[in-house]
Amino acid sequence: MAVKGWQRAPDPSLLVLTSLAAGPLHGYALISDIEAIAGVVLGPGTLYGVLARLEQDGLVEALPVEDRRRPYRITSAGAAALRERLLTTSAVAAVGLRRLGVAPA
Repeated sequence: MAVKGWQRAPDPSLLVLTSLAAGPLHGYALISDIEAIAGVVLGPGTLYGVLARLEQDGLVEALPVEDRRRPYRITSAGAAALRERLLTTSAVAAVGLRRLGVAPA
């Protein structure tokens, strides 16, 4: 049974940082990777808006253009922020699954 509103896509910033944790990628490669890992298709407007905010916050940086494509990479601050967010999310998920009896106690 699906609950209305619970099927929302994960935070686009989290998806972009997770994708860039594997190495530098340009826009189309980011969209493809995010779809492969999360089943979410980010439109170009959403993706580049997220990249601009993450760059402004110092979590990603743009690299020099290659073949008319601008790759981005995660910064050390971005990796630290991603690690913290994933550990917190993982801890909450583990407790929830244990309480539901899905995971061992």
